[in-house]
This record gives sequence, structure tokens and C-alpha cells, in this order.
Amino acid sequence: MIRDFFTGVGLLGRGLATWSTSPRLMLTGALPALIVALVYTAGFVVLAVNSPGLAEWITPFADHWPEPWRTLTRVSAALALVAVALLVIVFTFTAITLAVGDIFYERIWRTTEERLGDAPPEPQGGFWKLLWRGIVTGARILALTIVIGLLLFVVGLVPVVGQVASPVLAALFGGWVLSLELTGFAFDARGVPLRGRRRMLDARRSRTLGFGVATYLLFLIPLGAVFVMPAAVVGATQLARRAHDEAGRHPEG
Repeated sequence: MIRDFFTGVGLLGRGLATWSTSPRLMLTGALPALIVALVYTAGFVVLAVNSPGLAEWITPFADHWPEPWRTLTRVSAALALVAVALLVIVFTFTAITLAVGDIFYERIWRTTEERLGDAPPEPQGGFWKLLWRGIVTGARILALTIVIGLLLFVVGLVPVVGQVASPVLAALFGGWVLSLELTGFAFDARGVPLRGRRRMLDARRSRTLGFGVATYLLFLIPLGAVFVMPAAVVGATQLARRAHDEAGRHPEG
């Protein structure tokens, strides 16, 4: 399990190494990420500054509680808001960046497939059909993210324990969502729907989490997502190829 986890981390490392071998290709993927990141950074700063007021607004039941329980509850609520916001931001950042820079990331994915050999044919169905499938898949993942985000917010309200558990759970779930989202190019080209994608990645959970959690944590570094995003597309392509090939050799798994 531990070996597979670090194998997943290594896949992201291979993607980052592509910066040294194909810097021009990777720069094309960094540009849309930079544009979206600047907008998201401004929004997150506004949220962080106003989180104490928001925490007070959503915890009116604590108005008459004695200290220190009132302050602890509201500090916990503010931290939970930030943790959930980070989870939603990372997911929506990935989805929007992939949409904005679709042509660039598809080029990175295709180049990676060709370098690894045995590249699949171009996805069938035309632009509008593929776009609609991507929107439906993204909406389903977003719905799941919202549900889990609400649960994490509730966990984060628990003083002390919540401040540890909520970020850890957010990193695990956020990593899983990123893996689902970023492997879309490779799995769609092989005709694997979202349900099959989840099943293949779930059968290799430790490796998937290793890749996804490492990507999630690097995304939290200011502007880190700008440089990690194109590398994550490369790593996710390798993750999907391995999962698909292994599922073909061992269908029962």
C-alpha cells in the first residue's frame, strides 16, 4: 500500500520532469492555469478576510454560550469554511482550467500518449458531443464534492479534533477528485465512462491517492497550480494508462 502510494507520487514527479524536457509544451499549459489562478486567488483572499464574520453569521446558536466555547466554536467554523473552500476551489479550478485551456491540455495529453507508445485514436463523437459528456461528468463530480464538502464542514466544527481531521480528509478526497478529473483525457479516448473510471482507479486506490494528494497539496502553494497543472495532466495520463492496461490483463480486479 505504501509502495503504491509513493508510486502515484512518482507519477506526478515524472510529469514535473517534463518541464525540463519540453518546456515550451508545458508553458502552453501554464498560461490558462495562470489566468484562472489569479481570479481564484483574489476570491480566496476575500473569503479568508471575511471568514470570521461568516463564521459568526452561521453560528448564531453560540451567541449566548460562555467563553471559551463560543470563541472555539467560531474559530472552528472559520477554519472549516477555509478548508471546505480550498477543496471546492481546487476542484473547480481544475475543471475550469481544463475547460479554458482544453486545446492546450489535449495537446499535452496527446504528446504524452505518443511518447509512451500505443496511443489511442482521437476521441470519437465530435466536439459538441465530447463537450456535453465533459459537462455532465464535471457536474456529477461537483455534486459529489458539494456533499462531501458539507460533511467536512460539519466535522470541522468539532473543536481541536475537527481542525486536524477536516484538512486531512479534504486532502484525501480532494486528491481523489483531482485524479478522477485529470484522467478524463486518457479514459475518454479509450471509451471508459465515469463509472468505469472510478472502478479502475478505486482498484488502485493507494496509487491514485498518492498521485492525487501530492497534486492537491502542491495546488495549495500560491501559484503552484500554474506550474503543476500541465505536469498533472502528464502524470494523470500515465496513471490512467497503467490502470486501464492492468484492468485489461486482470479483468476480475
